[in-house]
Parts: sequence; C-alpha cells; structure tokens
Amino acid sequence: MMRKNPLPLIILLAIAIAGVFMPAVPSTIVTDGINGADTAWMLVSTALVLIMTPGLAYFYGGMVNTKNVISTMLQSFIAMGVISILWVTVGFSLAFGDTIGGFVGNPSTFFMFKGVLESKPWSLAPTIPLVVFAFFQLKFAVITPALVTGSLAERINFKSYVLFIILFSLFIYAPLAHWTWHPEGFLFKLGVLDFAGGTVVHMSAGWAALAGAIYLKRRRAHVEGSFLPPANIPYVLLGTGLLWFGWFGFNAGSALSAGTLAASAFATTNTAAAAAGLAWVLFDAARGKKVSALGFCIGVVVGLVAITPAAGFVTIPHSIFIGAIASIISNYLAHLKTKTALDDTLDVFPCHGVGGMVGMIMTGIFASKGVNGAVVDEGLFFGASKLFVNHMIALVVVSVFAFAMSFVLLKVTDLILPLRVSDSDEKSGLDKSQHDESLVEAGVVEELA
Repeated sequence: MMRKNPLPLIILLAIAIAGVFMPAVPSTIVTDGINGADTAWMLVSTALVLIMTPGLAYFYGGMVNTKNVISTMLQSFIAMGVISILWVTVGFSLAFGDTIGGFVGNPSTFFMFKGVLESKPWSLAPTIPLVVFAFFQLKFAVITPALVTGSLAERINFKSYVLFIILFSLFIYAPLAHWTWHPEGFLFKLGVLDFAGGTVVHMSAGWAALAGAIYLKRRRAHVEGSFLPPANIPYVLLGTGLLWFGWFGFNAGSALSAGTLAASAFATTNTAAAAAGLAWVLFDAARGKKVSALGFCIGVVVGLVAITPAAGFVTIPHSIFIGAIASIISNYLAHLKTKTALDDTLDVFPCHGVGGMVGMIMTGIFASKGVNGAVVDEGLFFGASKLFVNHMIALVVVSVFAFAMSFVLLKVTDLILPLRVSDSDEKSGLDKSQHDESLVEAGVVEELA
C-alpha cells in the first residue's frame, strides 16, 4: 500500500483558493488592432500544438515494451495538466514578463494571469489578444518536458517525474524562452533566430534527456541485453501522424498571424519532414537494413525537429537539405549510441537534441531576408558570417546551461523523491508498479500481439 501524501493536493487547493481571491477580472477588454483572421488562425494553431502531446504519447508509448505503455503515455498526458496550471500561475510571467536583466521575466508581471485579458497584445504579435499568445506559448511549455520522458522510460518514479518537470519548466524552459523570444532577452538581442523552438524546446529537452539517461543509469534490460520488442508499431505510426499534423500549428503558427510567412513555414515544415523520413529509411537501406515503419516515423520527427528553428527563415528547397542531413546525422548517432553504455531509451538526445542543434546551425547558414524581413543578418550561405557565429555562441551557451542545470535539478529531485524505481518495480513494469494498471487487465495485450 502506498504511503499517504496530501501535500500535492494541498498545493493545488491553495492555487485554486488564490484564484478565488485573485480573479484577474479585466477592467476593459482590448480590441484595438485585433485582427479576426489572425486570431482565428492562432486559436487553431494553439489547438494543433496541443494535439502534439497526445501524439507524442502514442509515439513513445508504441516504442516501449508492453509493461510500460500506460506509464509512458501518462507522462505526456500529465504534463498537460501540471504545466497548464504552472503556466497560469507563474510560468508565463517567467517566460514573457517584464525582463530581469534579459535572463528571466518578473514572476509578478502576469501572476495568476493578472492583466492578461486587459493588456495590450504582445509586441511581436500585435494583431491577436495577449491571452491567445499566452495559451499558444503554453502548448510549447507543455510538450517540452514531455519530450524528455523518452530517455527516462521504463525506470523513472512517476511522482519524481512530476516534480522534475515542474522544476525543469521553472528553471530551464522559462529562462530559455525569455532569452530567445522576449525582445529584451539576451539571445534575442544577440540576433539569434529560433522561429518555433529548436533551441528553446528541442535542445533543452535533448540535453535534459541526456543528463537524465546518465543520471538514472542503465535499465536492467539494457545491462542484460534482454530487450522486449516495441509494444505497438501502429501506435508509433498514429503518433507520428498526430505530430506531423500538429507541427503545422507549431511552426506555421509561430508566424503569429495568418499570411504568407505562415504559409511559407507550413511548406518548409512538410517538406523537411518528408525528406527526413525518406533519408532515414534510405540511409538504413544503404547500410543493408530493411526499410521499416519505425525508421520512417523516427526520420519524420527528426525532420520536424530540425526545421523548427528555421521554418520561417529558409526557403522550401533549403528545407529538403535541412531535413535530409539532420535525419542522416541523427540516424548515424543513434546507431553509434547502441555501441555505448548510454541508455537513452528512445533516442531522445540523438533525435531531438541533435536534431535541434542541426536545425539551429542550418538556420545560421540558410536564413534569408527574402523569406522573412525580420532577418537582420543573413545566413552564411548568402555570404555573411555574423548570424552563423552568433548561433554557434548560442549553441554552446544553451547546451551548457541546459545540460548542467538538468543535472542539478535531477539531483535536487532525487534528494526529495527517489528518481528511480526499485528493481522489483522495474521488473514488473511501471504500468503495474506505479499506476496499478496494465494492458493485460485492459484486454489489450492479445490484440497488440
């Protein structure tokens, strides 16, 4: 029987009671300058980005073994609940509130969403209500810690995971979002371009995943070489479809308006994903492996990751190159990883971390003023070097920060709640040991087989 722990419920009730006494009732609703078409597109984009998290749940859930499907999928779903409340309370303020030295937002700026309904639109999104921008950004904050779970799958304590994603969101995600996307952020001022989150989302998640894999050490199955097969490849296919679909909101929505820039980002997103999926399976075939559904799906996601920072800054033909090269690099590194003792369960670092870094570098090479007038310094391909150099500086700074801070937060979490489950719990599977649920009881195992 589990030990009773009322503290999380008390914290949630305290936030709920604070909401009663801090209702953030607007004195007026800002309508000047608001464009209905832009607002409608951004509401749709917000919903599209949200569906990526269930898509990720299916993507990851299909790749683990049958004893850990429910736990792995729940880790994505619970993020939608936890991070949503955290974002309304203080997360949005930390990411987009009044700057404190260009490093983080003042937590009191929009505390409990104070003033969000009555404030002027965000300066870089002047035609949509601030609340729409805030909730669009929330969906990015939701999926980022969920991405990390793939490296920790099959061995992490669920309660510890929840604590870790809270700390990750407060101390890694929010500062990175402020550095990169706030006009006063120091990376923004440096001229670093990240259209939709290659740096903020994928690099941060990738480095946290690597730190987590190192900190949690290897699974018993990894040590013994007794791997069970993926639970359900059709789940991976379904998850990939949902991710590809939702990514149009992720990237094209990051134009923050309905127009040509959104259309361009939409096109580069689809093209890079297609090129990357093909590159992955063709690279496999060139090495004598069979073309696999799993391989194509992983390749597609790598392409989506790599084009994310570049989507609104590069041309459609360049997106083919970005997707293909990122896919081949990630495939090769994932293959090399199998020859090491590193147990990144679902290759989060080779795919998301490396994919995000490749995309950041490619943005520094191929960004064009012709695609997006916000590009002040063009990429290396067009004969300039300043943007590329700034991107390399940012790559190092973000990598060191995300990896080191993740290690610190993992240690803090472990001191409060043990991160790793016991050997017996790992052997029985996290579905049963952490949640008292299983695919066997749900009558699904036979169907999966």
